[in-house]
Amino acid sequence: MALAHNLGFPRIGRDRELKKAQEAFWKGELDEAGLRAIGRELRAAHWQVQKNAGIDLLPVGDFAWYDQVLTHSLTFGVIPERFRGHGEAKPTLQTLFAMARGVSTGCCGAHAQEMTKWFDTNYHYLVPEFSADQQFELSWEQLFEEVEEAHTLGHQVKPVVIGPLTYLWLGKTKGADFDKLNLVERLLPLYGQIFRRLAAQGVEWVQIDEPILALDLPPDWKNAFERTYNLLQSEPLKKLVATYFGGLDDNLGLAAGLPVDGLHLDLVRAPEQFPTILDRLPAYKILSLGVVNGRNVWRCDLEKSLEVLRHAHDRVGDRLWVAPSCSLLHSPVDLEREDQLDAQLKSWLAFAVQKCAEVALLARAINQPEAPQVLAALEQSRTVQASRAASPRIHKPEVKARLAAVKAADSQRQSPFAQRIVKQRAGLNLPDFPTTTIGSFPQTSAIRLARQAFKQGKLSVADYTEAMHSEIRHAVEIQENLGLDVLVHGEAERNDMVEYFAEQLDGYLFTRFGWVQSYGSRCVKPAVIFGDLSRPKAMTVEWIRYAQSLTSKVMKGMLTGPVTMLMWSFPREDVSRETQARQLALAIRDEVVDLERAGIRIVQIDEAAFREGLPLRRSDWGRYLDWSTEAFRLCASGVRDETQIHTHMCYSEFNDVIESIAAMDADVITIETSRSDMELLEAFEKFEYPNEIGPGVYDIHSPRVPGKDEMVKLLRKAAQRIPAERLWVNPDCGLKTRAWPETEAALVNMVAAARELRKDLALLG
Repeated sequence: MALAHNLGFPRIGRDRELKKAQEAFWKGELDEAGLRAIGRELRAAHWQVQKNAGIDLLPVGDFAWYDQVLTHSLTFGVIPERFRGHGEAKPTLQTLFAMARGVSTGCCGAHAQEMTKWFDTNYHYLVPEFSADQQFELSWEQLFEEVEEAHTLGHQVKPVVIGPLTYLWLGKTKGADFDKLNLVERLLPLYGQIFRRLAAQGVEWVQIDEPILALDLPPDWKNAFERTYNLLQSEPLKKLVATYFGGLDDNLGLAAGLPVDGLHLDLVRAPEQFPTILDRLPAYKILSLGVVNGRNVWRCDLEKSLEVLRHAHDRVGDRLWVAPSCSLLHSPVDLEREDQLDAQLKSWLAFAVQKCAEVALLARAINQPEAPQVLAALEQSRTVQASRAASPRIHKPEVKARLAAVKAADSQRQSPFAQRIVKQRAGLNLPDFPTTTIGSFPQTSAIRLARQAFKQGKLSVADYTEAMHSEIRHAVEIQENLGLDVLVHGEAERNDMVEYFAEQLDGYLFTRFGWVQSYGSRCVKPAVIFGDLSRPKAMTVEWIRYAQSLTSKVMKGMLTGPVTMLMWSFPREDVSRETQARQLALAIRDEVVDLERAGIRIVQIDEAAFREGLPLRRSDWGRYLDWSTEAFRLCASGVRDETQIHTHMCYSEFNDVIESIAAMDADVITIETSRSDMELLEAFEKFEYPNEIGPGVYDIHSPRVPGKDEMVKLLRKAAQRIPAERLWVNPDCGLKTRAWPETEAALVNMVAAARELRKDLALLG
């Protein structure tokens, strides 16, 4: 019998209950008992909905109070000294949240752990910090408590743990230089303890996630896999090694030969590995095939997936398991909530609950191919696929014609940067170390209520516009009082940096409840690209024009770039990402040109997802970097030399793509560097990045307010790597999630830090 199982389920809840509980706890409005009760309710509901959908083996351990990697760090006792409590034997929830968000108490506080992207997704994880003398201890009981909860509810479960090599790979060394791979021998006894305790609880299978098997691994890491799993072989439990987000390629033989009981493959991202695995997998092993896309919202083509599964079943028989491609963490929760979606468009979609049902249906189609439910589902799938392929709503000849007419010159600025920057400095007349912010200011309850009332028709266009104008006036006044050099309008009218623009472009559809977790309590609601993309009219010009009318200082226009628009949406599957990015680039190009015509002298085009979109395998990088940099240049190159183009990137490792970032040819790039203590600037220094840089001097994802001296220290470190005349001063990201008091306090210190650096420069002559 083919078995249906799931690799992980969204933890946030249908109504983002986890987010609301977390934030209430942080504000002191909910105690720990209340927070834990909501966690239990969510887990119970999620297990039951998966079971109701037909999943045979339910995941446990996919729930996290902030991030699953952080949970593992606490489980293994990987807690930096700055977060260790005073005399507590074990970490607490306060420890966990301090590691994630930083601590403001005490004489200096403690900065949060570094945060970065989970492979090529928009999910962020907290980077483990390893020291040369790192010791591991079992210090967090969450996994065992949740297994007990699930068993009490009568569920058959499969605990999920991050594999030892992936966990070490994801971490960073701190202090003395050493090879973190050497820590594996110390870490493995912890896995042994975990497996023995799970076995004592009556668990049969454990899922060990090793997604780094989809990467280009150095030889010593490849060699470590066989040694590691040979040592784990004697521990109890049947072990399923799960890989996802890409193909195994040269690691396929390694993965197939590991001394474990099963292997999971992502056939959505890498269907080409399927035939080979049938020949390489030992006859005793379970083969789990991920044929339902865990990272997109389109319904599965059941017939196409079933063809693969039937082939596999012919070869491996009852050793076949059916699953999503990866954890459904990256999918919205339940499509049934979407009661206002166009019926045809809704029929094309599936969220996590529906994907579980698709997995179960495919397993049943193998076990009971003539069952009426199976035959009816296959017929419905054929109808849906035909409806989508034939829909005239998808294709726009005028969009295709414009794209076909693009010339190479359309992606080039009029002059090289060295000539442009002279004109820009003369026209903008900014001081050394110019200060600015990344764009957004706090999204207050008043802003959200006004937006909600407007959408519900309770507020007229005129009244809504005046409400937003009032917020813009407030933001401009505060910035002028603080002494910032380049101002922003604050983005009060924007719900999200992608959704706001997507709502004004043709070719997108929108959900009401399609939330996915980005990090911690931060949830995003990606729009869905269903057709060819174009801009019917200007999207931001009047708001920015109004803001500029309030001040004589330079006002910066704020846009989201084409690659980020694509990566942070659910894209089409019937055309390439390159085509979608270029369509978006032309739409944004029109907006950039219109902003320049309106008198805006600086336009920021955020490409926060540029590094995120990089394929996992180096052999695939070239094509992506070519079209992604070309898409940015296409949207940014329609303006005069005097107009300064900024871009922003956050939470990424830049070393491998620094040449392509330079090829984007933005006049100024702002980046996140505060959590990494300016380490990310090393790539720009070594490469001798030619354009101007704004390294973020404080972490906006933490509520703590860093002092002036802390920022001065970071800026002086930055000035040792980047010439002072090319440095900007800014936070590391937008400020929409922060409150006004902490925002103002931090910006006061930031402006003071910039002035301190100007004094340093003056003393140097």
